[in-house]
Parts: sequence; structure tokens; C-alpha cells
Amino acid sequence: MAESTLGRGGEALVSPPSSLIRASYGDRIFKGLLSLAALGVPLLLFFLFLQLATGSRLAIAEFGLGFITHSTWNPVTEEFGAFPLIVGTLVSSFLALLMAVPLSLGVAIYLTEFSPMRLRKPAAFIIELLAAIPSVVYGLWGIFVLIPILRHTVFPFLQGILGFLPFFQGTIYGPSMLSASIILAIMVMPYIMSVSREVLLAVPNSQREAALALGATRWEAVTSAIVPYARSGLIGAVILGLGRALGETMAVTMLIGNRHAISASLFAPGYTMAAAIANEFTEAVADIHLSALAYVALVLFGVTVLVNAGARLLIWRVTRRGRAGRSHR
Repeated sequence: MAESTLGRGGEALVSPPSSLIRASYGDRIFKGLLSLAALGVPLLLFFLFLQLATGSRLAIAEFGLGFITHSTWNPVTEEFGAFPLIVGTLVSSFLALLMAVPLSLGVAIYLTEFSPMRLRKPAAFIIELLAAIPSVVYGLWGIFVLIPILRHTVFPFLQGILGFLPFFQGTIYGPSMLSASIILAIMVMPYIMSVSREVLLAVPNSQREAALALGATRWEAVTSAIVPYARSGLIGAVILGLGRALGETMAVTMLIGNRHAISASLFAPGYTMAAAIANEFTEAVADIHLSALAYVALVLFGVTVLVNAGARLLIWRVTRRGRAGRSHR
């Protein structure tokens, strides 16, 4: 029970119950734990950066920023350059998003706006199940199923139709940049689909009803009212897929061919930063080789941070523009 005391003027002051005091202590403890957890994320990133910078110190002193622009990778002569690795990482991720984003958004829009109710939950369950499959399983499926189909059917067809472009010329290999991009697209699609579906489901029904009441068709309501309202969330879904594509290792290592070179043809083998680290880290014996691989990891960390920061800036600008447009109406 609350206890009363006399104040300076003789009035009775009621102290708070002990249960409220305990609740206040609990709130403070909970707030402190949440604050520590929030601070743990930037601290983890800082220590990760510090460890990578420390491990790559020898390669930084030896090669400097020329490591990013040079193409030679020869552990025997201790010459290392990561430019083909950077190009392979960015090209494979870009191609994967180029294939995955339209399909993922199309599936998400269909499931939320057009599909029968009895189909939505089973389809959503299957999509989430695809996201839980390990990448090495995708890699094995790509080697034994996808590559034979691509090498004997899809790649010759593309070369026959688009052979006038340098991207579809040259010898057709099995493991190649395009093969790795396709498997990456398959892997990132469940993430983009799931997040996009949740974002579209969060759009208020008033958006749909207002568009339909003005005489818009279902498709016009989607393109003019629903998708613009959810634009920032959809961009966030694409960013999530991009982060998965940039850092993917096993499936890409098994399908890309692992050749440290840059080729205009998508049928030629390539290499990525994550694949190089996975392939060579356990076999590297020289200090400069280990330091070069740590430098590659540092560059990959920097590329990921820059790409995500740019994407977040894009979301902020799109969101601000959308709010400004709604306020002027």
C-alpha cells in the first residue's frame, strides 16, 4: 500500500506503491539492455572492420590502392590485384537482381492482389521454404541439373538469337558468369518475394478502395495506388536481395568457374571476392597471400557498406519525395 507523509506545508504526500517502484526498476533495466543491444551492432561492425584492416595491413603497405585496380593474381610471384574479383562480384549481383526483381515483384503482386485466397498461404509457405534451403544444396543442384540444361539448350539459344552482342559470344562453358548469376537470382528471389509480399499486405485497403472507386481496374489500382504507396518497402526488399547476392559464397563458387580474369562474354568463367576467399584461404601459406585475402575481405566489406548506404539514401529520397507529393495534394 502507498504510505502518506507530511510535506513542508503540512499537506499529505502519497508515496508511490512498491509495485510501481519495482516496475520502474524493471523498465530501466530493460531500457539498459536494449541500449546495449543497439550499441552492440555498430561496435560489432567496428571490430570487424578493425580485424580486417589489421589482417590486411601487410597487403595495404605492399600494394596500396593499386590492389583494387590491378588484375594480376599470382601467389607464386606474390603479385595480387582484386579488380577481376570486384568486377565479378558486382556483375553477378547485378545480373541476378536484373532477373530476380521483376519475377519476385510480379509474384508478390499476384499473391496479394490477384490470386485466390486458398492459394496464398500455401504459396507463401513454399516461398519461405525456398529461403531456408542451404546454398550448398543450390550449388549441387546447379552443377547436376542447371548447368547441363544451360550448356546444351539455353546458352546455344541465346547465342543464336543475341550472338551479335559481345556478351553472348565466344566459347560456351558450363560454369560461367551467367550460370552463377542465374543461381544467385534463384537464391535471392524468395527473400525479395517474402518481404515484398509483406509490404504490399501492409498497404491500407483505403488505397485500393479509393482507386477502384474512381473507376480504375485492378491492374491500374496496383500500378497507380498500391505500388507507389509501398515503394520504399519494395526498395528495401531489393536491398535485402542485393546483400544476399553480394555475400553469397558456396553456390557461386561451385558455378562461376573461378577464373581470375575479366571477359566480355557471360559464357566465360569468372570469379568473385567471396569465392576467392573460400577457395584460397585454407591453402594460403605466405603471409602476403593471407594478407591479400584479408584485403579482399576488407574491399568486400567496403563495397557492401557503400552499396547499402547508397540504397538507403535512395529510400530516404524516395520516401521524402512521396511525402512531399502527398502534402501538396
